[in-house]
Amino acid sequence: MPLDLPTLFVVATCITALLGLFLLALWIQDRSIRALGWWAAAYLIGGFAVALWIVTPQAVPSGIGETANALLFISCGMIWSGARKFHGREVLPLAAATGAFVWLLASQLPVVAEWNGGRVVLSSLIITVYAVLTAMELRRERRNPKLARWRAIIVPLLHGAVFLSPALTAYFMPDPLPGLGRGWFAMFALLILLYVVGTAFIVMVMAKEHSALVHKTAAMTDYMTGLYNRRGFLETAQKLIDTQHRKGESVTVLMFDLDHFKSINDRFGHDVGDDALRTFAATAASSMRGDDIVGRLGGEEFAAILPGGADTAVMVAERVRAAFETAGVTISGHCMNATVSIGAAEAVAGTIDITALLTRADRALYEAKSSGRNRVMTEAGRGPRVRPVPVVAAPQLVPQAMPDLSFARQAGVAVS
Repeated sequence: MPLDLPTLFVVATCITALLGLFLLALWIQDRSIRALGWWAAAYLIGGFAVALWIVTPQAVPSGIGETANALLFISCGMIWSGARKFHGREVLPLAAATGAFVWLLASQLPVVAEWNGGRVVLSSLIITVYAVLTAMELRRERRNPKLARWRAIIVPLLHGAVFLSPALTAYFMPDPLPGLGRGWFAMFALLILLYVVGTAFIVMVMAKEHSALVHKTAAMTDYMTGLYNRRGFLETAQKLIDTQHRKGESVTVLMFDLDHFKSINDRFGHDVGDDALRTFAATAASSMRGDDIVGRLGGEEFAAILPGGADTAVMVAERVRAAFETAGVTISGHCMNATVSIGAAEAVAGTIDITALLTRADRALYEAKSSGRNRVMTEAGRGPRVRPVPVVAAPQLVPQAMPDLSFARQAGVAVS
């Protein structure tokens, strides 16, 4: 079936401009996704470039055609820049405009001008580079690490194959029959049109997912400390419990409560009290392991859930306690000597729910406070369980800090 090039160009102009306006409307509604603004501008510039091709007489060797091609390459660079912006990476304006500069300079060279397919090959190479760069940026949205590894290889290869096809056609298949090259170019133009539409829909889906993720994260995060709030902690803790249950392993919950926090607010004011909460949140987050989950339940109460038994959890809790004892000496320029009491409770995952486990850990926390505060206790009446383990380097927040094991000696536990 013959494909009419002028008709394809008109359709491409209308669709590209319409997609650009649609992306622009999305960006106006949600200014937080700045990549949408880059993509909208790229599509509008691309549509304008195609419109210049339509209105430029083919027989007139003016600079309008060269300008149209340069604008097209700038739009490709802007699409790549939008992909970088979407993932929080720095935009490289010079690199984004390099394709246009290369085209304007190379198109003046005799070797390119005299070769019948030279301009096609050059434009295909420029677009291919930007397409592969864009694909490599978009693949950073990794939902499944196993699939992402293959996608990282396949997607750029597909982009390269699509945009290199006219270059390969021009090189290996010179036009032996009248109209054959024109037919190949028409097919390529149709392929590009479908690709542009598909890419726009992918961009819209990514923007929607990003917006939903931002709102979900905001709903599950404590605005003051940046940790999980109660809802976020409970949901994430349940996922860890389910994972440990499938493995047949235990989990341990830690409850934290800042000692004499009301006195801190009364003496220094609520702003300094908020700084104390933020200091503890940063200390706890930096002192725990990568698999541990910590959140703020409310006020000065924090909780954490750790995979594994109470023995290991007590060591982690001791690291947090010792780190905050040092970090809490001075907060916001005030000599505060803030400390934290910690209670721990262990259970085999799946045999008890998170609410019951938090209640048990809270009872252990009450025992820690009743025993003098600034200590770690397991469930009521049992005291801490500590056994020799390899020495774990303390976080940078507490240089060479060693856990205070005086509470263990008081409980009659032998400590080597």
